[in-house]
Amino acid sequence: MNYVVLDLEWNQGLDKKKKDKWKNQPNFEIIEIGAVRLDNDRAFTEKFSRLIKPQIYRKLHHVAKKMLHIKMEELQKEKPFAEVMSDFLEWCGEDYIFCTWGPLDLSELQSNMQYYGMKALEDGPIRFLDVQKLFSLAYDDGKSRCALETAIDFLEIEKDIPFHRAFSDAYYTGKVLARVPERFYQNCSYDVYHPPKTKEEEIHVVFEGYAKSIFRVFPDKQAALEDKEVISTKCYLCHKSLRKVIRWFTPNGKNFYCVAKCNQHGFMKGKLRIKKVEKKGVYVIKTTKLITPAEMEEIRLKQEHARMLRNKKKHPDSSVQEN
Repeated sequence: MNYVVLDLEWNQGLDKKKKDKWKNQPNFEIIEIGAVRLDNDRAFTEKFSRLIKPQIYRKLHHVAKKMLHIKMEELQKEKPFAEVMSDFLEWCGEDYIFCTWGPLDLSELQSNMQYYGMKALEDGPIRFLDVQKLFSLAYDDGKSRCALETAIDFLEIEKDIPFHRAFSDAYYTGKVLARVPERFYQNCSYDVYHPPKTKEEEIHVVFEGYAKSIFRVFPDKQAALEDKEVISTKCYLCHKSLRKVIRWFTPNGKNFYCVAKCNQHGFMKGKLRIKKVEKKGVYVIKTTKLITPAEMEEIRLKQEHARMLRNKKKHPDSSVQEN
């Protein structure tokens, strides 16, 4: 297994008012791809660094100018995205996993690939290592996310090249990855730019401390919430079907929560995130996690608060008190 540590730099339009006019265009146009390849022992073996000729946005956004110190004249001399991307995929070889700092790069990469009519990297979700998350799991609380340079300082890694270019950030991300204990690599992430289309493509995986499912595309939210497997509650440790002590509810119309009880392992929280797809329909990400009785009570209070707000919205006059 090889680790392809990837970083991208991109440009964006200067005029936000024109955004709706270019609906088929990616929000961010990739102008640089940088990567390093690590072998199974996490030793650096190869590097990739290429600029890309812009074809969508003809002027550099002020943020890109400030961060990258590149002129548009330099970029115009380079090859277009599709050609550079083809070279990059050939360089990646076979039997590898993408690694990035944060969750954004693979989605932006696929957005640009789709715009230029290139074949998708995968038919469904892409498994990858989010090194920013792995660093937090290994050295912090597992929830917070820090800047790449902060991680470099924490690990006392030498800063031998400047930050904020695609290759340099991929290089430093690879340095951090090599320091993260390998046992944390099981906490992989999934890019869902292309969600599962069929039941066979769905993702169901158990991590240390929680389980995650990425369900196929449904016609709409109602269809998703009527699917028995989506709304089921099973213990990811003993695989038994569980009785809900708090039924599915939503405090905001977007995320749904429930609590079930396993007689062997205790309370389990379920969370549904319903995501729209680009053309039509929705897909669902479900996570389940064992929680304490105190955490269960917090969710119960959240449910009661959501019910109170819903009733107040339905019957606004009932909240008016008589003098």
